[in-house]
Amino acid sequence: MLLRYSSFLIVFVFLQHIFFSKALKSSLRVEMIHRDSPKSPYYRPNETHFQRVENAILRSIHRANYFNLDSNDVESTVTPVNGEFLVNYSVGTPPVQILGIVDTGSNLIWMQCQPCRNCYKQDKPIFNPSTSRTYSTIPCVAAECLSGTHTFCNFNNGKHCAYKAVYGDGSTSEGDFSWDTITLTSSTEDVPVAFPKSVIGCGHNNVGLFNKESSGIVGLGIGPFSLAGMLKPKTGGTFSYCFTPMYHRDRKPSYLHFGDRGEVTVKSAVSTPLIINKARPSMYYVVMEAISVGSKRIEFPRNGEDGNILIDSGSTLTYLPDEVYSSLEREMVNAVKLPRTNSPIKGLRLCFRITPGEEYHIPTVFAHFKGGGVVELHYINTFLKVRQTVICLVFSSGPTPMLGNLAQQDILVGYDTQHNTVTFLNTDCTSEL
Repeated sequence: MLLRYSSFLIVFVFLQHIFFSKALKSSLRVEMIHRDSPKSPYYRPNETHFQRVENAILRSIHRANYFNLDSNDVESTVTPVNGEFLVNYSVGTPPVQILGIVDTGSNLIWMQCQPCRNCYKQDKPIFNPSTSRTYSTIPCVAAECLSGTHTFCNFNNGKHCAYKAVYGDGSTSEGDFSWDTITLTSSTEDVPVAFPKSVIGCGHNNVGLFNKESSGIVGLGIGPFSLAGMLKPKTGGTFSYCFTPMYHRDRKPSYLHFGDRGEVTVKSAVSTPLIINKARPSMYYVVMEAISVGSKRIEFPRNGEDGNILIDSGSTLTYLPDEVYSSLEREMVNAVKLPRTNSPIKGLRLCFRITPGEEYHIPTVFAHFKGGGVVELHYINTFLKVRQTVICLVFSSGPTPMLGNLAQQDILVGYDTQHNTVTFLNTDCTSEL
């Protein structure tokens, strides 16, 4: 009788796990807060709309400069203060809310922790791990410590695992590599979903160009200790986001989807292989074969077996190889029947003067990806109104090609790290609201 009861209990627990996982995969949707949104602590109500646009472009240029650094000692070549999106999550038991900058180029979630020996000023209270019943440091012999690229054993203060994240601008975060419960609140049901024994960096020494408005970084890169990596056992390694127009005056929220909600299964969606770049293994690289404007096809240079462009949520602008950008600019000059004007913002090279209220035509740019997929880049993806009478091409040239977030607006972008694919679907991202 005991054996039968035990067997029933095992089956019940197994089924319960399946049902929980399925419910989770079908419902987890987390709001991404754009830093220029009124919901963001970075929001400055006294700034004008065009000041926010200009600041976003300057942040993008700043970020691109750090991508181009080449150092074996740099864990992430991105300067962390330049993230364009933030997410709310909670850590510990009882849960403490944390606001972190989303970084698709980072493999780690870290936050400032007490005792703070050398920390930057933070608006919200700094997390105190001693108040969490579920917090514990990771031992040096644990697999999480042995497999981490930025972890080491701390013999000075007990024998536990420590981490150090070094960024391209010289900023660093250093502290305990730890376990605790991370809780996300699904915006569809407003139900908190807890993930016990998640890996976090509890930073006791955090110095550099960090801002007081946020508590640290939420890595969303490829790797077991990013948010996407840690949710992989329950989500199957799929997540997606859909950026609503960021600089429309009637701004709508954007969302990050995990699990079933993160799968892009519409027939008209196109997929391309996700390429692991040896130099930047935490980042999402793909192969863009060409872009075309009208009948003109502009070929991309190949980069051996590596991808030749990365998908980056933290960059406002899109960067292309010099020869590709020059050809695109030339085609746009021929196709756009508007008078050219000097750019009012450093870093933008092609601008046109417009008359408010008058219609004008901007040609669609087609992005051709490996595998035959073609994604349409419309006016909202290629041009931005930077002054009342000026629009500018939000593409530029640079040694590190990247597809920025303006180019991803109104495109559902899905990542499948189980099958190593990225899927694109042209859509109206506000339609899910």
